[in-house]
Amino acid sequence: MANTLTNMLGIKHPIIMAPMFLVSNTKMLIAAGNNGIAGAIPALNFRTIPALEEAIQEVRANTDGPIGINLIVNKSNPKMASQLEAAVNQKVDFIITSLGSPKHVIEACKPKGIKVFCDVVDLKFAQKVEALGADAVIAVNSKAGGHAGPMSPEELIPLLVSECNIPVISAGGVGNKAELDHVMSLGAAGVSVGSIFIASEESDVSDDYKNACVTYGKADIVMSTKISGTPCTVINTPYVQKIGTTQNWLERLLSKNKRLKKWVKMFTFVKGMKSIEKAAFGATYKTVWCAGPTIENTTKIRSVKAIIEELVN
Repeated sequence: MANTLTNMLGIKHPIIMAPMFLVSNTKMLIAAGNNGIAGAIPALNFRTIPALEEAIQEVRANTDGPIGINLIVNKSNPKMASQLEAAVNQKVDFIITSLGSPKHVIEACKPKGIKVFCDVVDLKFAQKVEALGADAVIAVNSKAGGHAGPMSPEELIPLLVSECNIPVISAGGVGNKAELDHVMSLGAAGVSVGSIFIASEESDVSDDYKNACVTYGKADIVMSTKISGTPCTVINTPYVQKIGTTQNWLERLLSKNKRLKKWVKMFTFVKGMKSIEKAAFGATYKTVWCAGPTIENTTKIRSVKAIIEELVN
């Protein structure tokens, strides 16, 4: 498994524990770093910049493994500049950019030796971020949890590998050793894996959420546009079945209005994220749980160490 990603980050296995909104925490990153893989966490998981800085310091004090921060780099994230500054000042090892141009991130990180990996879903954007100086692309495919891409790993990875001159890290569809080997055989330099770590002992989400990942499987994952306004994978709980997975006619109409669509999308996103947060950490009948199809491999709640060992052995 010695390849570009392991060399870039100084890890034993070519795996990044994917940054998961609300789910990722410092305990999970420490366990990742101490067991041969890299861990990343969304900056949005911290309400303040001091909290983000303290978290990075906590992880750094408890593992020699690489630390990654995920940044939303479009206008929907007003804290992007201060989050980037904090990550650079704390000398994180890599930054994963999502949903926008990584230009400013790359410019800030290059002089400091911080790697920048960019989420992409197609060749056009992959070539754009490569031209900007990205160190690698993260190929978000149709099997990813959360906001998945439109192309299968079998389509997307070979395409990017053949047309790009930087490493391609695959995101989506890896939950066991066979799936890891398959993705690597397509030419990936490594993988970003998230959903199988939701039901870990180190995760702070509710037992209901963890047990849902054990009970449900890939056939129970559906794509919903009602949560954030953008297609997002969720577990098809009775509540999700009740509210449906597509926006109603009024929501769709407002989303297309040139004057209103920005505000409608922002309102939908904030409302959806609040419902996800309530379901993630407390008992509620409004059970909207984000997860990807790889929860098929989650058969019980285990430690991060045990999940990694099963994934690589």
